[in-house]
Amino acid sequence: MPTCLGDRRSRRVRLATLCALALLLSGCASNSITLRSAPKNPLGDQLQLTSWSGPRPSPRTEQLLRVHNLTYKPGGDPRPLIRELQGYNLVQPAAERAYAMAELAYLGGKNAEKKGDAQSAINLYGESALHAYQYLFDKKYAATRNPYDPEYRGACDIYNSSLEAGLRIANKEKTLVPGVKRTINTASGPYELACEMKGTRWQGEKIERLEFASDYEVKGLKNLYQIHGLGVPMIAVRKSYAGESIDAKYYPPDLSFPVTALIRPTLDENGEQAENSSVKLGTIELYDPLEINETQIANHLVPLESDYTTPLAYFLSKPQLDVATVGLLQPDKLLKQMRPNHDASIMGLYMTQPYERGKIPVIMVHGLWSSPMTWMEMFNDLRSSADIRNNYQFWFYLYPTAQPFWISSMQLRNDLARMREDLDPSRTEPALDQMVLIGHSMGGLVAKMQTVESRDDYWKLVSSEPIEQLKLEPEVRDKLRQMCFFEPNPSVRRVITIATPHRGSTFSNQTTQWMLGKLISLPDMLVKSQQKIYRDNPKAFPADSLIKVETSIDSLSPKSPILPVLLSSHRLPWVKFNNIVGNWPGEWWTGSFTKDSDGVVSTASAHLDDAESEITVPADHTTVHTHPAAVLEVHRILLAHLADVQMNPTRQMVEGAPQYAPRTAPIETPPTVPAATARRPSKEPPATLTIKGAL
Repeated sequence: MPTCLGDRRSRRVRLATLCALALLLSGCASNSITLRSAPKNPLGDQLQLTSWSGPRPSPRTEQLLRVHNLTYKPGGDPRPLIRELQGYNLVQPAAERAYAMAELAYLGGKNAEKKGDAQSAINLYGESALHAYQYLFDKKYAATRNPYDPEYRGACDIYNSSLEAGLRIANKEKTLVPGVKRTINTASGPYELACEMKGTRWQGEKIERLEFASDYEVKGLKNLYQIHGLGVPMIAVRKSYAGESIDAKYYPPDLSFPVTALIRPTLDENGEQAENSSVKLGTIELYDPLEINETQIANHLVPLESDYTTPLAYFLSKPQLDVATVGLLQPDKLLKQMRPNHDASIMGLYMTQPYERGKIPVIMVHGLWSSPMTWMEMFNDLRSSADIRNNYQFWFYLYPTAQPFWISSMQLRNDLARMREDLDPSRTEPALDQMVLIGHSMGGLVAKMQTVESRDDYWKLVSSEPIEQLKLEPEVRDKLRQMCFFEPNPSVRRVITIATPHRGSTFSNQTTQWMLGKLISLPDMLVKSQQKIYRDNPKAFPADSLIKVETSIDSLSPKSPILPVLLSSHRLPWVKFNNIVGNWPGEWWTGSFTKDSDGVVSTASAHLDDAESEITVPADHTTVHTHPAAVLEVHRILLAHLADVQMNPTRQMVEGAPQYAPRTAPIETPPTVPAATARRPSKEPPATLTIKGAL
């Protein structure tokens, strides 16, 4: 009977291991974006753009034409009709006629484009956008303009759609370029339009090409964040160029970012357009909506039509940083791979926006068998918040996950120091001393090690002999010293750990260690260095020496000697910790294996005694950081961190550094953590708040 029970337990362990391995593999799916068969167009139904009998004016425009004894001829040139309506408006301005002119010009542009007459099409599209602009903002229509009329939003749609259609032609002809001017001919005369970048750190020379967000449908991100207003959401793809700033080396290749295009006529000092000018002026303005999401037009603060998510999904569809499997199974390839156009390893820190003084860095550290791509769901959600977007900048850390986490921690420590030297060599930027680290799974251990003081606790796990007495190559001695002797990073003020195995994971057992040990190919240099260390110092390292742990799987074992040391290591008193634990309900056939765990890490191991806050969310290991409850908690923590910084602006680690000044007006202090969730150092395990179901 005991043997039978033992075999049964062994089978359960193996089955649980295989389930956990399958869970890890299932989390490697990449985000995607698909090209629509036709661009998304809000005027499609209204103007029968796809109908066999269309396109045609809306019923209200056809009625207005009848009232003026005018008739629209499908496929014909609408400019004579527009001139007739203009004549009426010179005598008695009416907003509904301006709307009809905008609609007719748009239909004319569609017809001209079908006939292959690009010049007439762009003229008519430009005229349509300008008439819609007049409907919305011209003073002479103030008395007849009704913001409650469906035509009001219709004018916004015509403005956006006609501008997009015209920009498509200009983009195809390579004339949609900052600094380039173009003339269009309208019924009221020619317009000279200059393309300009507005309110963005991305300059014109940094744009390789422009795409249109309406061409794409996002498949891989759950939430699509848009702002409705005026303008055309676009996708700008960045290019490298000579003389770019030092922070450019931290951008991933082919980085894309959102742009909103706007067209407006140039007004005189009275805020009016010169009707008798031989050539009227106007601008096509390109905004970064992440920096500016509204603009002033005719004494109105107008929101820009913006799409934050599609440009991100477009970038993710070319997953340069999705190297999860290579990072685990073939780390040597990752170590040797270089960043395009830069003499630096592909590993390290990455930005998705230009570095900005005054914004607090949030560094997101992925876990085992993962990559920075794992953060894009949370990043997409957090970036949608203006309070977060205006006060934080997000950086991502890429590292080979095959190696023990303390080696990755050493590399992150060095990379953070190198980035500080690049961005702020004089150490006068206080926002860089308010850094927040967020780590998922093993990434939480990598992040946590940035905040502890080693003393000699970690060297004792390696050898009982002083490091100076060992026979080592200078480079190897230096690496061992960096790995085992370190100070906490004074710039890190808060760490958020998510599904982190603070006490190890039973996923790291003899079965997985054997299986993945066969699959993982460690770097030759690391293997040869270890062999030489053992050979030159045969009695210096005990059987359980930390240096004999070769893979990340081994390092996460509950028996790993470093984990209790890390839990009890001395930390700076002003560093705050927040913790998120996953507890996966599982399906009926997996429930017995996932009880009190996320399928990989038990809730007991993921618990953190001295966390300021801790919540439990019903999610598995690979999705806990994308669960709405986890995203809301991180959002709350970041607002709390910002409020804490604003209340304590003089608490600087860098002597003589200026006070931290938030980029926005002080925000309200976020709600306090419920008593059941609050964490204070205690010998008693504090209670946890379990969130059941999606919020």
